[in-house]
Amino acid sequence: MRTANTPSPSSASRPEPLPRSAFAAFERIDTRWSDNDIYGHVNNVVYYSWFDTAVNRYLINQGVLDIHAGSVIGLVIETQCNYFAPLAFPQAIDVGLRTAHLGRSSVRYELGIFAEGQALCAARGHFVHVYVDRDSRRPVPLPEPLRQALQRLQMPSDESAYKGGAES
Repeated sequence: MRTANTPSPSSASRPEPLPRSAFAAFERIDTRWSDNDIYGHVNNVVYYSWFDTAVNRYLINQGVLDIHAGSVIGLVIETQCNYFAPLAFPQAIDVGLRTAHLGRSSVRYELGIFAEGQALCAARGHFVHVYVDRDSRRPVPLPEPLRQALQRLQMPSDESAYKGGAES
């Protein structure tokens, strides 16, 4: 039985905004007019597009993803997002990236969406890529150059390392 002093399960485990220092790399994205919904803020589905864009842009810039002809591609098998503050057009955002887990054929990315100039993220989430052969769609080990690019994104996932750290 829950009492007045017992936090609800959802509030006890709700993630908090993270500072920029919790992320290893950033990708800048500009909001578009079409990102806003009828409520005057960016619609929740757009955040997932930003996650995908930031990760793929990072991998392309690292020279480890050829979206048109590469033999290995990443398929998203899990995704999640928590929202802390609204964003709206026109606004530039920074997507912070880090990797929380590297498996044999998979990676868990953790991402933070920051309004330009803000120290704490307006939203944070994760998604998991499983890397597969483009033709067979069967999982394959992460190619070494890809693994190295993903290792450069590794940061501590222990949130206590970032408590009180709203530095930019």
